[in-house]
Amino acid sequence: MSNYKILVVDDEAGIRMGTRRILQNFKVDYPFMDEHIEFEVLEAATGEDALEIIDSQMPDIILLDNKLPGIQGIEVLEYVKRKMLDIVVVMITSYASLELAVKATRDGAYDFIPKPFTPQELRGSIENITKQLFLKRMTQKMNKEGKQIRFQFLSVLSHELKAPLNAIEGYLKIMQERQFGEALVSYDQMIDRSIERITGMRSLIMDLLDLTKIESGNPVQNFEEVDVAKIARASIDTMRPYAIQKDVDIHLNSRDSALMSADSKELEIIFNNLISNAVKYNKQGGRVDVFIKKEADFLTIKVSDSGIGLTEEDQENLFQDFFRVKNSKTRNITGSGLGLSIIKKIVEMYHGDITVESIPDQGSTFTVQLPVDREINS
Repeated sequence: MSNYKILVVDDEAGIRMGTRRILQNFKVDYPFMDEHIEFEVLEAATGEDALEIIDSQMPDIILLDNKLPGIQGIEVLEYVKRKMLDIVVVMITSYASLELAVKATRDGAYDFIPKPFTPQELRGSIENITKQLFLKRMTQKMNKEGKQIRFQFLSVLSHELKAPLNAIEGYLKIMQERQFGEALVSYDQMIDRSIERITGMRSLIMDLLDLTKIESGNPVQNFEEVDVAKIARASIDTMRPYAIQKDVDIHLNSRDSALMSADSKELEIIFNNLISNAVKYNKQGGRVDVFIKKEADFLTIKVSDSGIGLTEEDQENLFQDFFRVKNSKTRNITGSGLGLSIIKKIVEMYHGDITVESIPDQGSTFTVQLPVDREINS
């Protein structure tokens, strides 16, 4: 068990007490964590008290109101930023002060939570923050501690692979012992499930390898003039058998070549993940459209689907590591929760942008914009 300290800075005693009550006995646990995380809540009614607690107890997370007696919350945020402290700051503010909260996020705050918030909203926010903080610190440790953290990374991988391997082994033993008779058709469901497990393991391994390359700090990139439309066609061909199984049509709406300087493997990752998701989360008999348009300064990639769509809340969390949409429609869909976060990291290396527009039960459109000529990692 690990403990994260959360400092609540608000001059309203009710907010501080309510936050303490909501987070009492709250735990965060993920498959890639060796142990769950619990929370110790600290309180400060003024900015001055907050600075003393920051210096003496070094909280992990700060829930910070801006309107305080004495120094304001924005000054506390500036103090944390100036000292370069490993603290995640989240602004808690009334709806009337949302403009200030947005400004604070630009100045270094991780996010903001409007008041009044529900227990579910607060716990959900703390859960996402905790996951990001844990992964950030794990990455930092990987850079510092080498072998020890590589071992931890492999432990995460082995943990994620253990369950599907055990399931496949169980199915094979049942078939080996002919527990359902001699007819092969009796084992069709077990064979299908084993293939699904193997596909999931392969996807996880490839995603983790991609993530490791990107997070290494100095990824090796091989830039050359590539035809983006050609890469898109190759990705579509790769996904075609899966699309046929799902009865989903894929269309490339770009006949002309679209040349740019890029690492072809990184563009493959972008297309493979976007098209795979568009098929995976589509409806039976659905459609996927891939658009490529090159303009003077930017190359735009759009992947649209007629699938199950996303809620606004899911769209906000979609590009976080290990985030997966969980509802009745996705219950039987496998995935690592890394694909979109990997795309976002690649796009950011190109100083580009990725956005999503989605309507539940109608579909989603992901748009990637990449500068054509800008120097990478400059």
